[in-house]
Amino acid sequence: MTTSAILIANIFSNLPQELPEELFETLAQSPAVRIERILSQGHATADGQWFDQERDEWVLLLSGSAGLHFEGETAPRSLAAGDFVLIPTHCRHRVAWTDQQVQSVWLAVHFPGETTL
Repeated sequence: MTTSAILIANIFSNLPQELPEELFETLAQSPAVRIERILSQGHATADGQWFDQERDEWVLLLSGSAGLHFEGETAPRSLAAGDFVLIPTHCRHRVAWTDQQVQSVWLAVHFPGETTL
């Protein structure tokens, strides 16, 4: 590998002013791992819809705030900037809410399951 293949970027650059819907951007990927930036502001998963993923997902909330609701729990768990969560494979969850005033910037890493913290 040559140094010309090295990319330096900023996770907070090129943030859109308007977000009519959540924005998912793949930053890097391999056959085993996908890293993405997710942007949301006032967005939530549609009522009755649950994410049920084939891989573990480690998520870090870099800015804003959000509520994640996990199936079987009575209320969403609140996240603030700096909080992270490991969502195991097939753990059904949904985004209950995201901050309406501050853009929520997430860093998500998807990878094969059975990971522990």
